[in-house]
Amino acid sequence: MRVVRRILELETRQRSEMVDVTRELQVIADEENVDEGRMTVYIPHTTAGITINENADPDVAADMLEHLDRMIPWKGGWRHGEGNSAAHIKATLVGNSATLSVEGGMLRLGTWQGVFFCEFDGPRRRKVWVACELY
Repeated sequence: MRVVRRILELETRQRSEMVDVTRELQVIADEENVDEGRMTVYIPHTTAGITINENADPDVAADMLEHLDRMIPWKGGWRHGEGNSAAHIKATLVGNSATLSVEGGMLRLGTWQGVFFCEFDGPRRRKVWVACELY
């Protein structure tokens, strides 16, 4: 089995946002000639995450961010001194990794699915670590 590792670099523009990285992940699969395998996407930050969800209607991402803000408000009486406890909690709830199948050179996603980098403490420069295990 061969493993390919790449790093995507992102520049987020808002405190909270969901950035569709599906196309960039597919480009990695194409450039690395991943025909069959598994792609693991990992976020090495404690205030950001990764999720797979609907990418056809942008209101879904907006609704998700709005609901997370209602559940975990920025001014929640947190003890953490940096003032970004809400971002840490949101990142934990969303998660820091996703695993995708690659078949026939294509990411195996449902019709409406996309892969989103979730920023919870931006704007910042961020990294997305990608590892492809080729079968």
